[in-house]
Amino acid sequence: MHTIITQRRMKEKLKWLSPVIVVAFVATVGYCLLHYENDYLWKLQELNLFLDTPLFLRQHMVSSGWLLTWLGTWFTAQLYHPWVGVTLLCGWWLLLMTVAGRTFRIPLRWAVVLLVPVAALLVANVELGYWIYYMKLRGYFFAATIGTTVAVALVWLFRLLPARYLLRPLFMAVSTAALYPLMGAYALLSALLMAVLSWRLADMPLSQRLVATVVALAAIAVVPLAYYNYVFCQTNIDYIWRTALPLFTVDKEYPEYYLPYAVVALSLVAMAALYGIRRPAMLDKPAVWAAGHVAIVGLLAYGVYSRWYRDYNFHKELTMQRMMEAQDWEGMRQEAASLDDEPTRAIVMMKNLALFRLGRQGDTMYHYKTGAKACDAPFPVSMVEVIGVPIYFHYGQYNFGYRWCMESGVEYGWRINNLKNFTRCALVSGEPRIARKYISLLKHTPYHRSWAESYEQLLDTTALKASAEFAPVLHLTQSADGLNSDNAVVEKFLMYQFTANASTDTLYQEQAVYAALWTKDIATFWRCFFPYAQSHVGKPMPIHFQEAAYLYSQLEHNVDTSRMPFDQGVVNTYNEFMQAAKEYKHLSEKEIARMMYPRFGHTFYYEYFLVRNQKLY
Repeated sequence: MHTIITQRRMKEKLKWLSPVIVVAFVATVGYCLLHYENDYLWKLQELNLFLDTPLFLRQHMVSSGWLLTWLGTWFTAQLYHPWVGVTLLCGWWLLLMTVAGRTFRIPLRWAVVLLVPVAALLVANVELGYWIYYMKLRGYFFAATIGTTVAVALVWLFRLLPARYLLRPLFMAVSTAALYPLMGAYALLSALLMAVLSWRLADMPLSQRLVATVVALAAIAVVPLAYYNYVFCQTNIDYIWRTALPLFTVDKEYPEYYLPYAVVALSLVAMAALYGIRRPAMLDKPAVWAAGHVAIVGLLAYGVYSRWYRDYNFHKELTMQRMMEAQDWEGMRQEAASLDDEPTRAIVMMKNLALFRLGRQGDTMYHYKTGAKACDAPFPVSMVEVIGVPIYFHYGQYNFGYRWCMESGVEYGWRINNLKNFTRCALVSGEPRIARKYISLLKHTPYHRSWAESYEQLLDTTALKASAEFAPVLHLTQSADGLNSDNAVVEKFLMYQFTANASTDTLYQEQAVYAALWTKDIATFWRCFFPYAQSHVGKPMPIHFQEAAYLYSQLEHNVDTSRMPFDQGVVNTYNEFMQAAKEYKHLSEKEIARMMYPRFGHTFYYEYFLVRNQKLY
């Protein structure tokens, strides 16, 4: 008797321990999102837009799944405060598991199996990486979780209906037809789950099961076609069975990114197929229970960890983008100084922008790691999609900033960062009425009203010129007000724009010299350097400018530099560099670069001779 009582107590403890493990798993995920993905969450809400206007709602209603995307954008907007957004997401996951547990009657002691679809939904959100710049589905970070929860809730209602008068098949047909325009593919998933579950419900006779199966298949096949032909004709017919799911297409389609969504669907189908099945008694034995829980949680943790996108440069870019938005130039500089890997060109450009704003570019530009590491993505990534618009703005190319904002909005939908950059570019171009239009839109967002009101003050020209953010930009808008093709190669286009256009503005002249250094073209350098030097007679000359001038004078002897006041350190470093190059001449260029970097990596000499073949994108 004592043994029986002990076993019962043990089973009672196990009954509640499994839900505790589930909650602990979700809480751990929430902590990891907040701790490791804070900048990622910030970027997601910047690439999102929710407006509290009727027009915004009507714009969503033109395609299937509109309610899901509308809700998704609202919830994504809450990531402005990451802890709020993550709490809501974890709450949705707990709700999904509760509804799924009730729907499929998963015993509490085995509640851990409900983590399978949740882990897949988590992977769908954290494996994206550079996909976030190319996603066309609005509100996708929450859409799959909300859609799955609604789909399972419908199955619960289906199960609760009495098995007479064909109520269940009728409910299946009506719910699919009613919810497809609201939830898209998740309404079809619900119909599939109902059909599978109908074969496990003891109170349904064979005739009703057959009817339910036929109705489900007919609804899945016919409902999307009917809405395509008579309601949502703007939707591509190839996608009508997967509306409200992301499209992973750039240069081609990447089906491997649909795997998490397939796992969600298959896990729910398995729960429906196993509904009401008698569990082997051995599953309730403590040893088997413990082994099963360790295996399930371990496999899920490994699966999430292995698919979690952890690229170093991607996250460094996000951190620097967030600082650039906040005009934290010193923070950007420090991030560039603490690189643990070869940077992407986006990181290099943001570093140079920060040094320019700090007034330290001419003396320290080569003191940081440089490189051109490819973005860790299976598809071609263009810098113009990553940081192109803010870079164009900060360097005075407002027309190109506006152009790429518009193209991004047309291709991927309007976003918070689009509206902000539209506002900035319109202010610089002297079009306050256009700027006011975007400011008015931002006032209808949940969290960006204060930003809009602060920029509304800059509609006054005097305030704009006095602004710490805009004053340097206005100096760089001296080139002709035109628009041509940049071939989506931001860095190369900017450098040639600065070297091709003459200006009397000293700040513009300075950037022209930096651009000339980038080209490594001697004639271009002298053409850009002399106007700058003439306007800085008697003033300190940046070290890197001196290095380039001295190097080029030694290489070609076409320019008399005898009266140029070179720092002795510049001359000495040049001589030491040339002497070291002679000593290492028996080595390959790659080996020479590695050997000489510690002593000369901070100089233009090293940049000119040993930094080559950096790919632009």
